[in-house]
Amino acid sequence: MQINSAFDSGNIIVTALDGDSATLEIRKDHDSDFYQWFHFRVSGARGRMVTLSITNAGGSAYPGGWENYCARYSTDRQDWRQEAQTSYAGDTLTIRHKCESDIIWFAYFAPYSMERHHDLITRMSAMPGVLHAALGTSTEGQPIDCLTVGTGVKQVWLYARQHPGESMAEWWAEGALEMLTDADNAVAADLRANCTVHIVPNMNPDGSCRGHLRTNAVGVNLNREWAEPSLEKSPEVLCVRNEMDRTGVDWAMDIHGDEAIPANFIAGFEGIPNWTEAQGAAFYAFRAGLTALTHDFQDKLGYPASAPGRANLTMSTNQLANRFGCVGMTLEMPFKDHDLHPLPSHGWNPERCKGLARACLEVLAGLV
Repeated sequence: MQINSAFDSGNIIVTALDGDSATLEIRKDHDSDFYQWFHFRVSGARGRMVTLSITNAGGSAYPGGWENYCARYSTDRQDWRQEAQTSYAGDTLTIRHKCESDIIWFAYFAPYSMERHHDLITRMSAMPGVLHAALGTSTEGQPIDCLTVGTGVKQVWLYARQHPGESMAEWWAEGALEMLTDADNAVAADLRANCTVHIVPNMNPDGSCRGHLRTNAVGVNLNREWAEPSLEKSPEVLCVRNEMDRTGVDWAMDIHGDEAIPANFIAGFEGIPNWTEAQGAAFYAFRAGLTALTHDFQDKLGYPASAPGRANLTMSTNQLANRFGCVGMTLEMPFKDHDLHPLPSHGWNPERCKGLARACLEVLAGLV
């Protein structure tokens, strides 16, 4: 058996191989103590039951994320399924899998590669009515791509993958772009007429390539940089926020994944100093509309709201809501499954991410 992670978004350290068993560790984000994302391939074990033990899982960023979690696996890198024989005990995450092919890929969630990102940007920028801009570059020189659709007055910003290991966020962005560019979709036509929608599918390309969970190439958590972004530490945030300052913002949604909570939910901006009742009413209307529209969303589980005046303004949606008087929302999707509407074979997965994006846009269209 061979195990390898020397590829785009790969992350695993092999500490021991013994027949059909492997002892593994997840590598920390560069210059950071964060880790949880893993992505590796197993070869040379066709027809055998292998045991893969990640022994440092208990020290990861969110060890609560391992309870009732199933690792994803694929034989073609297209269809990612849940491995039911995933267990967590004594700080070790154990994956047992019967290898039915020569090469099996394992990941924390279905990966979204940088090659797929470039394919998405190229495909969408060629669509009628879509404008592309590279707003700036990352610390390692990769472009921060932004696609703009529509000509309406309302300025809508949708941005994903500040935390690179939360790959479900870019699957969501792909779904949003596919809907917005669909010439036969009446809801998309309404949005294009009433809004100018700016989508940044990947805020953190360096961390994505490196197989990071939460930080960029210099170990910075981008979603704690929005109050004072810098060219040295967080050029990714700086270039996006500068463009937001130029366009203004009426609605903003930051797309993420949550390790522990087995549900889709939205966090708001309660607690910002400049809170208004009108802002709050629009946010609650969006959340209620999404809950009513799809069983792949709920409003009971989530993060507690900040107390008045206590919102963390280094986080993007709080900063934007306070800065522009807009509605700022953080959408969280699970690494586990959406327990109110589970799918044991695949769990929460790319197609469901894309479906939730379409639902979010439908609710937004009704409000703007």
